[in-house]
Amino acid sequence: MIIVTGGAGFIGSNIVAALQEAGHSDIVVADWLGCDDKWKNIAKRELAAILPPEQLISFATTHATEISAIIHMGAISTTTETDADLIIRSNFTLTQDLWRICAQAGIPFIYASSAATYGDGALGFEDSATLEHLNSLRPLNPYGWSKALFDRWAARELSLGRPTPPQHVGLKFFNVYGPNEYHKGGQKSVVAHIFPDVKAGRAVRLFKSYHPDYADGWQLRDFVWVGDVVSVILWLLRHPAVSGLYNVGTGEARSFHDLAAATWAALGKEPQITYVDMPETLRDKYQYFTQANLTKLRAAGYTAPMTSLEEGVRCYVQDYLNSEDMYR
Repeated sequence: MIIVTGGAGFIGSNIVAALQEAGHSDIVVADWLGCDDKWKNIAKRELAAILPPEQLISFATTHATEISAIIHMGAISTTTETDADLIIRSNFTLTQDLWRICAQAGIPFIYASSAATYGDGALGFEDSATLEHLNSLRPLNPYGWSKALFDRWAARELSLGRPTPPQHVGLKFFNVYGPNEYHKGGQKSVVAHIFPDVKAGRAVRLFKSYHPDYADGWQLRDFVWVGDVVSVILWLLRHPAVSGLYNVGTGEARSFHDLAAATWAALGKEPQITYVDMPETLRDKYQYFTQANLTKLRAAGYTAPMTSLEEGVRCYVQDYLNSEDMYR
């Protein structure tokens, strides 16, 4: 049995799909489905159970001897969420509880960290797991802080020689895009946001820059295709000796202008781009540059190439967004 928390969400549902395609038949999803179309993310899947997160700890404890891995993607991932108590319960305390269950029962544990832990990037994007390095990071929002808090806690557990899961991996995801993110509203990728305008032939809108080193639309991010994220996780399941904290991105920063242009190109159209004011609430929390350092991941043995921005966007647009069935 493999448990995927957040398994009906964006990254989680893509993991569930890949697990089923790889032949895993006993998959448990822990997630809230709500009242929108989030259920469609897992509608094609064969599942052993769907649990609300509040039942997860009891279920995992009861079935510990049957569980071969827990892939923990569930979180309050909205970067604009301001309820810090809710974020800590969901992103920190629950993750601690799962870690302890996995440590006691000998279950591999793979969890989602985030590039948001790096804050404005002034200290670089090195995925060092030393306490000194982790304590030096300054995230810009409660979400990033909650992820950094757990990374620090895990590092401290390791340094003190306390029980740990036999495989324990934290993955610092950069800007992931791809199918099954449609329920995320304002947190969807830029590709998903601008696609309706691109299809209709309307000019797309990108944020203006408020940093002297970056022109409007030329803010840089490491945009990573969700298929590459899933590939890393399946590789980890096949290599249980690999543990640690790892960046997951492409290793190449690209501009929002490039992303928009690739979306237009995927439909064979010339780009039309305009620039709008960034909300004031975001201006002092905005990352102008992110780029994953993949040295550790490559050194651990992951050798598969990362999908280029143009190819990832082409696949997303042609195979999903512009298809009758948008769901993986």
